[in-house]
Amino acid sequence: MTLLGTFALWAALLLACWSAAIALLGPWQRRPSLAVAVTRGAYAVCGALLVATAALWQGIFAHDFNIEYVWAYTSRNLPTYYLVAGFWAGQKGSLLFWAVILSIFGALAQALTSSRHKHLLPYVAGVTNLVVAFFVAVMLFGHANPFERMAFTPADGRGLNPQLQNPGMVMHPPMLYLGYISITIPFAFAIAALMARRLDTGWIIAMRKWALASWLFLSIGITLGMWWAYVELGWGGVWAWDPVENAPLLAWLTLTAFLHSVMIQEKRGMLKRWNVSLMIGTFLLSIFGTFITRSGVIASVHSFTQSDIGYFFLALLFVSAVLSFTLLYTRWPMLEAEVQLESLLSRESAFLFNNLALVGIAFSVLWGTLFPILSEAVKGTKITVGPPFFDRVNVPLGLFLLLLTGIGPLIAWRKASAANLRRQFIVPLLSGAVSAAALVAVGLRDFYPLVALSLAGFVLGTVAQEFYRGIRARMSLHGEHMLLALAHLIARNRRRYGGYIVHVGIVIYFVAFTGLAFKVKHETVLLPGAVDTIRSPFGHTYTLTHLGVSQYTRLNRHVSVATLEVRLDGERLGTITSEKRQYVDSFDQPTFEPATEIGLRSTLREDLYVVYAGSPDGTEAARYTIMINPLVTWFWIGCGVLTIGGLITMWPGGPQLRTPRRRVVAQAGYAVPLAGVTE
Repeated sequence: MTLLGTFALWAALLLACWSAAIALLGPWQRRPSLAVAVTRGAYAVCGALLVATAALWQGIFAHDFNIEYVWAYTSRNLPTYYLVAGFWAGQKGSLLFWAVILSIFGALAQALTSSRHKHLLPYVAGVTNLVVAFFVAVMLFGHANPFERMAFTPADGRGLNPQLQNPGMVMHPPMLYLGYISITIPFAFAIAALMARRLDTGWIIAMRKWALASWLFLSIGITLGMWWAYVELGWGGVWAWDPVENAPLLAWLTLTAFLHSVMIQEKRGMLKRWNVSLMIGTFLLSIFGTFITRSGVIASVHSFTQSDIGYFFLALLFVSAVLSFTLLYTRWPMLEAEVQLESLLSRESAFLFNNLALVGIAFSVLWGTLFPILSEAVKGTKITVGPPFFDRVNVPLGLFLLLLTGIGPLIAWRKASAANLRRQFIVPLLSGAVSAAALVAVGLRDFYPLVALSLAGFVLGTVAQEFYRGIRARMSLHGEHMLLALAHLIARNRRRYGGYIVHVGIVIYFVAFTGLAFKVKHETVLLPGAVDTIRSPFGHTYTLTHLGVSQYTRLNRHVSVATLEVRLDGERLGTITSEKRQYVDSFDQPTFEPATEIGLRSTLREDLYVVYAGSPDGTEAARYTIMINPLVTWFWIGCGVLTIGGLITMWPGGPQLRTPRRRVVAQAGYAVPLAGVTE
């Protein structure tokens, strides 16, 4: 199967290069049959890479340890779902995973895009196949072939790193990859629009759902990464501003800015240059994130081992930036705005400030991430920028962004009147003021948490008002009861109300991050029967009794378990356990350093988080790190709400957007639109 897999990689490389050359050099414009051939080329590349994928999975499930990649990341005693995850656990497999998923997305883009945009599709196929060709070339020429065989066949494999033997390994990397990979499709549409000189809103309509899908995949992938870090690393946090954590956040921030600013182009014909630049920048940031992960130039618990492969991605980053921005420069005059900003008190202005905040956060994160590299290049010493820098810069910007989330829907397009502002802002401001008063009444005095939670109340007031007015209008006009009116309201304008639900999810994230500002940490050593207490930020007291340490053996590990009995304000809640795990191969030989499995008791209010740090001198005494983490469960709830909103926004069907013709009049040498794009 390795011969078949390698042959499939070569076939995919040749097909991708041929298809990209035909598409991007333009001969298909004179011969329509070549345009069809380009599309079929995208399908053929996808087929070849699916064959390569099947070949690697066959080697994994057959335990063919003569394949170096299979030996390095699997073993005979590894559970089946981790064998599946072994496909993307290492660098070589993840490159193949990236290539095959991108080829699938490229084929779907050809098959699902409306015929109205068929003039863009050969260029889209050319760009996607060129990127696919790069990944396949890295595998074949960068010593990263997942089908490379060894000189002998070991009896067993090394197995999966203990930190990767977590359900998050099955979900987080592929979801994050899907977000990274799918960014290539909207980028390809942007480049196609530039090459075809078709720079109206057509390319935006064609790629909107791809951009939304990329954003949703990244959102879910980032949150799953937060959960994985929380339950696996034993530090009690969800975000540490680690460079590899920052990498997908950068692309998420610029993509979020794009999804907001593109509405201004659709509505008012503004920000055309900015939107294309944002899409190019988002793609480049996805490549930058891959470079960080795979080069080892910045230390991270998340990255692959140091490798020269990262410099292939650095070359791709440089070449893509030069070619993309050069193409944008040549089309610059064609991207002139149709109208100018009329007032700072307008929805356009709110979106502009939204974009500035998002790009400002992205720049600060990028600067903090690159600073160790830059300091080493300039001074010869690698200086790491810690969480205090990121928090000091991004917390105020984040709060400003949260404020704009509530303001944007309240302000009219073009120019808001005083009457409009009074009518729109009364309920949200009252909601924010009541939230602030309630927080002060219960004793909250910390500035940033107080501001964050008050702004959360303001935004929720905005969303509630928008839903209430829409539901009331439908009940009045159509005689529907409330739930039916809500369902029809969302169905008739999925993009708008799905977006509001996404905003609710974002508010929940802010609330959860605010809760972590009040976490409590306690370290102790307990003998069997010994008791310790820890006080919750909400005023409750946990009483913890150490019951002892026990050992047992599972499929691929030896486990030591420390058990605590938990009481909350005297009421028994049960027991909580934390483990030390020593993973072994099928010959009972240790494979990695011992790993820790936390004990966790979660409620909507707070998490009791227990880490067993070992037993001194081999006794049944246990060394514990115990934390109370407020509101952490709301991260996962926020992700669920955000996902629902995103799916509603993307869901096919329903009323179609209509783009009416614009009537224009001549005024001082300008064409002034009298009617804009409507929804």
